[in-house]
Amino acid sequence: EWINQRLRGIEVRKLLTDEWKRGGLAEDKYGVLTDFITRQWSGMKTREYKNHKGLKKESLRDNMTNIELALNTLAEASTTEISRQQNPDSLSQHIRVAKSGGNVAKVARAELESKLGRSVISSAKASDYLKGQEPPKEIE
Repeated sequence: EWINQRLRGIEVRKLLTDEWKRGGLAEDKYGVLTDFITRQWSGMKTREYKNHKGLKKESLRDNMTNIELALNTLAEASTTEISRQQNPDSLSQHIRVAKSGGNVAKVARAELESKLGRSVISSAKASDYLKGQEPPKEIE
């Protein structure tokens, strides 16, 4: 299940970067926009999120839980659709769109966390699962 979800996330990311390319955005700005999306839904910049999981050079996405992947995919798919509708043509407009897309996942995250009574942002990473450890259920 996780593998299929990760593959779907890769497809969604490709659609997003294709949309950014269509909008005339230089590839060196993709990371900036990704940070805005990630910060909007998770509350952390990409680097902070990696640090939270204890990652150095490993892929953040490869170390996300199913819920984290789903929220990230929702944020990126939402950003793609909003961009298609609004046709941003400047970096500041792309940033507004990225924040809007991230906010869709932020709202979904808040709703789920209110039902669960805990954070869905985990410090667990893939190696924790490989060692047979139970992943932590919430942010410390």
